Amino acid sequence: MDLAALTRPILLDGGLSTALEQQGADLSGELWTARLLADEPERIAAAHRAYYRAGAQVATTASYQASLEGFAAHADPAGLITRSVAIAREVRDSFDDPALLVAASVGPYGAFLADGSEYRGRYGVPGSRLRDFHAPRLELLAAAGPDLLAVETIPDAEEAEVLVGLLDDLGVPAWLSYSVRGDTTCAGQPLADAYAVLAGSRTVVAAGVNCSEQDDVLGAVTAAVAATGRPAVAYPNRGGSWDADAKAWAYGDPVDLDLVDGWVSAGARLVGGCCGTGPADVEAMAARVSGLAG
Repeated sequence: MDLAALTRPILLDGGLSTALEQQGADLSGELWTARLLADEPERIAAAHRAYYRAGAQVATTASYQASLEGFAAHADPAGLITRSVAIAREVRDSFDDPALLVAASVGPYGAFLADGSEYRGRYGVPGSRLRDFHAPRLELLAAAGPDLLAVETIPDAEEAEVLVGLLDDLGVPAWLSYSVRGDTTCAGQPLADAYAVLAGSRTVVAAGVNCSEQDDVLGAVTAAVAATGRPAVAYPNRGGSWDADAKAWAYGDPVDLDLVDGWVSAGARLVGGCCGTGPADVEAMAARVSGLAG
């Protein structure tokens, strides 16, 4: 996938949790959207379908919070992880459109902790623990046949360094996006230093930002392109604050579509929304993105 050669950006989907909440799905509990892989997979399929119909070109799988440890109480934890890709691929194939893609979501270690750590980082565990956690599910997701991996909401450059090594060992194309605050990662590292961690990767095809305030996106995109020389990915949340106890967002304003032009001009080639962005928002973004030259 040569993102740098695109004449206009690829439109990502929005928040899977948002589309599921709009269906009335119960996302309480530590597994969040991943719980539905076992209990209500048809809801996940319906969410992917709604985003493709809205104009998204990428379905991001329901594996953000999925891990072997998180699914330990289930009879087939590995099967549930790979099911996330199978569901998205089946929906994608039903559209008979070769331009549509499936990205297997890889959330941070903090998502497994289910305490809001993906917005803080610095988990207090060694790199070996992060490798042991991430490696098995990366292998399972890659083997399930997505078009690429979406390594997202990474709060800490130290976790990103572990992930880059694992991704290069797998050889599957991926984007990696940080969660940021201002000009630092959520863990407090300068963005220039954080994106420099990705610069030597053989498999990271785009770097950028997600699930962060929309006003922080342009600076992150600029820093990512400068440090890596690669296209950027940009999909902020709707703003507001995350309630770790309720596992819910208190949402702010929708993405200001006027900002998207600047992201694309700065080098973003994968653009969408995260938590709080639903199919209707993606449809509005699709109209905007379709007129932007890369």
